[in-house]
Amino acid sequence: MKIRFNQIDKELRFNGRLVRLLNPTFTEGRLRLFAKLKYPPIFKDKSIDFIENYITRADGSNLRLCIYKPKNQKGDVPGVLWLHGGGYAIGTPEQSMSKLMRLINASQCVIIAPDYRLSTEAPYPAALEDSYTALLWMKDNASALGIREDQLMIGGDSAGGGLTAALTLYARDKGEVAIAFQMPLYPMLDDRMISESAVDNNAPVWNSKSNTNAWKLYLGDLFGTAKVPSYAAPARAEDFRDLPPTATFVGDLEPFRDETIEYVENLRKADVPVEFKIFKGCYHGFEQICPNANVSKQAISFFLSSYKYAVDHYFAEQSY
Repeated sequence: MKIRFNQIDKELRFNGRLVRLLNPTFTEGRLRLFAKLKYPPIFKDKSIDFIENYITRADGSNLRLCIYKPKNQKGDVPGVLWLHGGGYAIGTPEQSMSKLMRLINASQCVIIAPDYRLSTEAPYPAALEDSYTALLWMKDNASALGIREDQLMIGGDSAGGGLTAALTLYARDKGEVAIAFQMPLYPMLDDRMISESAVDNNAPVWNSKSNTNAWKLYLGDLFGTAKVPSYAAPARAEDFRDLPPTATFVGDLEPFRDETIEYVENLRKADVPVEFKIFKGCYHGFEQICPNANVSKQAISFFLSSYKYAVDHYFAEQSY
């Protein structure tokens, strides 16, 4: 799907051109280079406490968790496991800070953001295993964290959105944790990349070539085979029943448009409640690249209103 700049929302064009100029495509080499970059642990919101914690993986190594809590927490609140984006190959929890602050300010919650292993360090299933380890820890420590056990939620954007969808599938099938709500924003779901929006997409920020390179790193020897499990690429799932209520959005110019639409349709066919919007003239991550654009404000408002509705209406009792 070839994208012309006159198709892009006027308020998004300048930053789109700038991003394309600075980084036209994420090659495997660039992904490996960017994976070494870390966001500085700067935290300025005085209304929110930040705690850095380490928990132990099954192999004995440490998994870093970033925990965000409102200073004046009013009783037990929802717990949100937030999974950062970056094509499974780059990024850290700190890059999601603006989204996380918005969530807490919209309706109090405790957010756990794991620093999951990147594909440049370890391919699938490392990121999923780390995310599930963090999810179990959140459930087991809900009382100490001031989290409602019946309101455990999962969210993420881009690859973090794909991990969100994968993790809810995995948690459903394992039967150890009940998820009340999920927010897989413009999720990276389908390694096959055969939809109209995923083929020859040259949009700014994330294009078809970047997507291919990221999937190669994440899947390793599984890439290009029919053996890719749905826990790695949730678009391959065949059973969408009993997944949690969902909210998501996507831009109409980005590679993930069609796979997001198909995912939403599959959820609805399985009678899963879904709130979904497509934003015209928008490339990948537009609301982060241009947060002050009108269309970005609409997307952020949709995301937050969907979350607030979930806080008031969606619950999932733990079976233990």
